[in-house]
Amino acid sequence: MSARKTRFAFIVRAALALSCAGCAVPFAHAQGAPSLPNNDGADNVLRVCADPNNLPLSNDKGEGYENKIAAAMASDFGYKVEYTYFPQRMGFIRHTLREKEPNTERFKCDLVIGVPHGYDMTSTTRSYLHSTYAMVFVKKPEFANINTPNDLLKLPPDQLKKLRLGIFAQTPAVDWLLANNLIDQAVSYQAQSGDPQAFPGEMIQHDLRQGNVDVVFVWGPIAGYFAKLAGNQVKLVPFPPQQGIRFDYEIAMGTRYGEKAWHDKVDQWIATHQDKINTILTSYDVPLLPLASAPVATNAPQ
Repeated sequence: MSARKTRFAFIVRAALALSCAGCAVPFAHAQGAPSLPNNDGADNVLRVCADPNNLPLSNDKGEGYENKIAAAMASDFGYKVEYTYFPQRMGFIRHTLREKEPNTERFKCDLVIGVPHGYDMTSTTRSYLHSTYAMVFVKKPEFANINTPNDLLKLPPDQLKKLRLGIFAQTPAVDWLLANNLIDQAVSYQAQSGDPQAFPGEMIQHDLRQGNVDVVFVWGPIAGYFAKLAGNQVKLVPFPPQQGIRFDYEIAMGTRYGEKAWHDKVDQWIATHQDKINTILTSYDVPLLPLASAPVATNAPQ
């Protein structure tokens, strides 16, 4: 069975340290590197780099939780918000955070609201979101006792072997299926495609509900949002943090290297407005895990 080519969320691919062949070399940030132009909201504009079609994270209508977080930050700073939109896939940072407006020294945008903590293509702030992958499936009597991922493995063998399991390539679900001898049942979706209209929630919104797959494995924020849209028809089961295969990741914000004052301003806003951020995230049904205690902000790769 061939799966629809779909684009997986940039933040999750980066979090899993997937190959970035062809990505631009990071800006110099070592001691003695040339100073960079000051693009830090000094003109009272918060310039955000975002994907135009990647709900629940962002879209060009301002409907994603990253849009709402950006709006809250801008309001607190007394800024207005402007966006540079580009699909979050290979080349996203190069064509947004690192690209200048034609014939000027101003970069197109100054902040990426969602990057993996420690992502080396940007300087990352403290984390503001900690989530995990999840299983999502249509509610059926035979799935009634599945309340943890391991419960799926307890299904009768003949029933388990008939399931079509939707996964994105190069994600923890692949390792989990391999470890449990289920990889032959995988319906694999490409991590990215050239179609800017594709979005990761299609796996739930279309294929799961239409019966093309029986269980899907998706990054938690995406799983929570599209499971909510499906109403009472589907169930979400998150993967708990565990030894071995890692399913949980922390998400931060990204700025350019060399702009320490701007980085620290954003970092401090996160530190003092985490409750506001959490309220936004929970309104999108993002499965949240506790953040690491007393995170230390840095301005270099980790």
